Amino acid sequence: MRGTLIFSGNSCPALTGKVCENLGMTPADAELTQFSNGETSVRILTSVREKDVFVVQSGSPKINDTIMELLIMISACKGGSASKITAVLPYFPYSRQSKKKSHRGAITARMLANLLGVAGVKHIITVDLHASQMQGFFKCPVDNLHAEPLIARWIRQNVRDWKEAVVVSKNAGGTKRVTSLADALKLNFGMVTTDKKRGNSNMTGSMILNPIDAVLDPIGESVIEAVGPEETSTSNMTQPVAGAASPARRPHGSSLHSAKSLPSRLRSSTSALDGVDEEGEDGLEYNDQRAHEVTQARLVHGHIVPDDFESPAISAATSVAGDDPMTMSHGSLFSQQTAALGGSGDAAESSDEDEQILKDPKVEHMVTLVGDVKNRTVFIVDDMIDKPGSWIAAAETVVKRGLAKKVYCIATHAVFGADCLEQLQDCDCIDHILVTNSYPIPEEKARNASKLHVLDLSYLLAEAIRRNHYGESISPLFQHIME
Repeated sequence: MRGTLIFSGNSCPALTGKVCENLGMTPADAELTQFSNGETSVRILTSVREKDVFVVQSGSPKINDTIMELLIMISACKGGSASKITAVLPYFPYSRQSKKKSHRGAITARMLANLLGVAGVKHIITVDLHASQMQGFFKCPVDNLHAEPLIARWIRQNVRDWKEAVVVSKNAGGTKRVTSLADALKLNFGMVTTDKKRGNSNMTGSMILNPIDAVLDPIGESVIEAVGPEETSTSNMTQPVAGAASPARRPHGSSLHSAKSLPSRLRSSTSALDGVDEEGEDGLEYNDQRAHEVTQARLVHGHIVPDDFESPAISAATSVAGDDPMTMSHGSLFSQQTAALGGSGDAAESSDEDEQILKDPKVEHMVTLVGDVKNRTVFIVDDMIDKPGSWIAAAETVVKRGLAKKVYCIATHAVFGADCLEQLQDCDCIDHILVTNSYPIPEEKARNASKLHVLDLSYLLAEAIRRNHYGESISPLFQHIME
């Protein structure tokens, strides 16, 4: 392409070389070095005057050095009178910090967007942002490409029984991404959620704070009116997913907390309801059968355990003396649970940020699988793989409890922090790991991982660069190619 220069950062020279090869070009010359104290030095060795410049830089283990290198390269090209500078970021750094998670938190992704604008960037090309609304952080146009068409094409060509498979999200924050792939492949989808299990010491306290949670689920509207709308607001959190549960209702005895464990004032109210006719308003009878599409399991130390496994959380809770709620301190009884700002509790659920909690041997979690995966292939999908805990927990849940026959872990960005890839390779419940080369993977790690499959993004990025240079629409890059 005449009048175009493509520069490569130190993070992904191999990917940049493939992009240039697809375009019939060679990477432009630049000298990237560091001083003895760690400062980054950039020298552009070719003329960029009135050129359309593309700087390709992705993430790396030394992410802060990578960012400074990118900013300095953009600034150097701007100082060299380049007509337009486009930053090509297959993996956008700090994308997981796109909103406040505490009152004194920082929106680091927005700060990085401002830095790129100050450096002189006029256009951004990236792949699968952690949150698509991050495009609003920039004052310049952003092309957020998707690896989903490549992933769907690979599935059609390499998975034999993909038409009978199920796409599963490993947390509630990734359901939108999962449903998009499921719609593209016309497959069913499911979800795995993980909740901390309360010990016996907090049982009575939780009953005082939310007494309706224990008895209101199987009760009709008459009790809701008697209690009041204020106290029933929290019960909306326990409603089943639409289309996941069978029409049969759950009986009184199958509630999470039995009537015997309730305080006396609540026990009398439940006993009065025992005489109510066992038919609902729609005429469906209560039965003792659990919905087949909902499966629960216990998660201890990051792994699924049998139902008779002694929980360290429960044993520790039962050993605490003085669990009378009247003797509890007000701070422990009425302490609010932490949540993200803006009223949403999904700030830390959309990635692998709760790994330390999952690995804590003193904390037991309850894992819920929504969806039927028995004797089917399962695609567990997320935007990146950083830490292995939540992936292994989801895989063990669908295999050991859901009875799935094969599991594919699919993500766009293969961050693979620490020994993540090794743990995924050693997990017996994971059969294949499908990622792209948006994030550099060490060759030795990739060679030792027989389950790893890497998709090439160079064709997608090369076509995006070509269309951007000639002013063509990039809409065809989002379309699925049926073969």
